[in-house]
Amino acid sequence: MTFSAEDFAKALEAHDYDFQVGSTVRGTVIACASDGATVDIGGKSAAFLPLREAAVRPITSLDGVVDPGSEYTFQVIRDQDADGQVLLSIRRLALKQLWEKLAQQAEQGAVQEVKVTGFNKGGVTVDVEGLRGFIPRSQLTAAPESLADLVGSRLTAAFLEVNQANNKLVLSQRAATRSQVMGQLELGQLVQGTVASLKPFGAFIDFEGITGLLHIKQISKNYIESLPAVLKVGQPIKAVIVALDPERNRISLSTQVLEKYPGEFLKDPEAVLADAENRLGDISRLLAESEV
Repeated sequence: MTFSAEDFAKALEAHDYDFQVGSTVRGTVIACASDGATVDIGGKSAAFLPLREAAVRPITSLDGVVDPGSEYTFQVIRDQDADGQVLLSIRRLALKQLWEKLAQQAEQGAVQEVKVTGFNKGGVTVDVEGLRGFIPRSQLTAAPESLADLVGSRLTAAFLEVNQANNKLVLSQRAATRSQVMGQLELGQLVQGTVASLKPFGAFIDFEGITGLLHIKQISKNYIESLPAVLKVGQPIKAVIVALDPERNRISLSTQVLEKYPGEFLKDPEAVLADAENRLGDISRLLAESEV
């Protein structure tokens, strides 16, 4: 029994191509139009790639996005219609890959430059490679009175949450700044900042956009009965880094290592701070004497 060309054509016509929604196919772009592109994926009819499904970011033209005659990978997003045509998407495959990449970056503690696109009372929205992210006001290093002033600016931020299932992408400018500064800090380094807050166990000191802890036992070699009597919120201060824990993002500070005698910081803090640079001396000796 012979199988003629006519028989082969009829067999192809009768073949039921099954392009399931969610499946991945390879296809060649046949032609581009203002609303999308026709694509040959081997079906009875050419498939169609809508303009909105061609890229992650909104586009107005396919120019430079897909080229006629070129082959691409697509995801099927709609079953065959009455004419046998299916709808395709490049955007959804790209989104999946992008979420996976950002999740990996989050695990590695990477930082990302993002553009502020909008704001609300809770923070700012940002563009993260085409995805919509959010930076809470509390995670901005220096939030202006009006967050509208940040729109259009670029910020460096770290990832706090990357959740594709909930379409949730939360970032932190503070965490990024802390990560970058932490990499430049050294034990024995003298830093200058301001007292941000007072707690029963010590004072948090803001410097270079990050925060370190000046424990109450590290303020002076003498016992401190009342911390508010020694330090005030907003007060300028200098302190020495005596411990660094990058994994836990912790910085321990000390002013007692600058004292020439026990209790000097309590008696004359201005003199201690004014002469801080000269008092560093042998850093290893100072750190060895301090109780971290």
